Amino acid sequence: MSQEPIVLDLSGTDIQGESARIRARGPVALVELPGGVPAWSVTDQAVLKDLLAGPRVSKDPRQHWSAFINGEITEAWPLLPWVAVDNMFTAYGGDHRRLRKLVSPAFTHRRTTVMQDRVNEIVTELLDDLAALPAGEVVDLRARYCYPVPIRVISELMGVPAHLGPDMHRCVDGFFDGSFTAEQAQANYVEMYGLVGQLVAYRRDNPGDDVTSVLIATRDDDGSALTEKELVDTLMLVINAGHETTVNLLDQAITALLTHPAQLAEVTGEQVPWSDVIEESLRYQAPVAHLPLRYAVEDIEIGDQIITKGEAVLASYAGASRDPQLHGDTTDEFDIHRKTKEQHVAFGYGAHHCLGAPLARMEATTALPALFGRFPGLRFAVDPSELTPIGSFISNGHTALPVYLNAE
Repeated sequence: MSQEPIVLDLSGTDIQGESARIRARGPVALVELPGGVPAWSVTDQAVLKDLLAGPRVSKDPRQHWSAFINGEITEAWPLLPWVAVDNMFTAYGGDHRRLRKLVSPAFTHRRTTVMQDRVNEIVTELLDDLAALPAGEVVDLRARYCYPVPIRVISELMGVPAHLGPDMHRCVDGFFDGSFTAEQAQANYVEMYGLVGQLVAYRRDNPGDDVTSVLIATRDDDGSALTEKELVDTLMLVINAGHETTVNLLDQAITALLTHPAQLAEVTGEQVPWSDVIEESLRYQAPVAHLPLRYAVEDIEIGDQIITKGEAVLASYAGASRDPQLHGDTTDEFDIHRKTKEQHVAFGYGAHHCLGAPLARMEATTALPALFGRFPGLRFAVDPSELTPIGSFISNGHTALPVYLNAE
């Protein structure tokens, strides 16, 4: 590794500016993760897609990450929960295909479609609660709308009982908190693991029409099922990913529309479909900025750089989704008319493409028009420049979205 690495800002203060600085070094660039751990950030979308689509990179640190195999990555590393889980998120090759095959039945088109009526009800209930607030009150739209829509949807989809919900939601928040120390991250992981174990036990005794019950009952062609650890780790993956990405999608779409009133008028006037808003929002501000981690299965030559076998690779979705080679000189502008808006990697690519992408799009397609339809005078209560990032180099959103629901 001949480059001097760019030390990632773990607080995510300027994710897009940092992504541009990484991109300026070439298709791949050396960055430094927490604890001084090096990784190659990939911001060139064509290169990233090529890597994600093939067998040259792996997500299994036990097989393919030299630092992990050599014992350099210990329990003291704050990102350990992102790499040490035992599910399809970190599986490679045949193991990944087996796990994906077992998990896929839980995310069928039918199941997503069935959830549509329930999403409508949740959205309507939350908007009714907002409408009942005193006139002129400043409302944190992230806390009161962007957050509860997906967390309630994923909780119901997973069959999370009411008594486990609050603690589980708090642990999900902690999973993406970039300010956590290694001890806090590990404690949060252990607590979350225990809660998901309780969820599995509850659904074994009380099966229902939910994803957890489906995964417990699913068997492969040879009669094999997910092991207990694979089951719990898979549920942790689905609950975490199924919540945070959609919160940030709603957050960033609302922010973009409120700061681009002409485009907001076009979409609310039905001149442009909401699907265009959602795809451009995903491209413009990918809900997950950087996703740890992948590892080189062999030496990989990219331009004048060589990623050596066993080195770590960071999929930088925010940077790759703004690749100017695809989107031109206006790549840093929000434009719902952009012809290349669907050319993003916000939900990953290749074998690990997010199974929950259709659900996230459905939630956003429901929640956004309902919000702006109910509150056409919606406006920020602060200057948008005062919005604060949530404090993570992984998750790309704001700590709060303070708004007035109605015009003056």
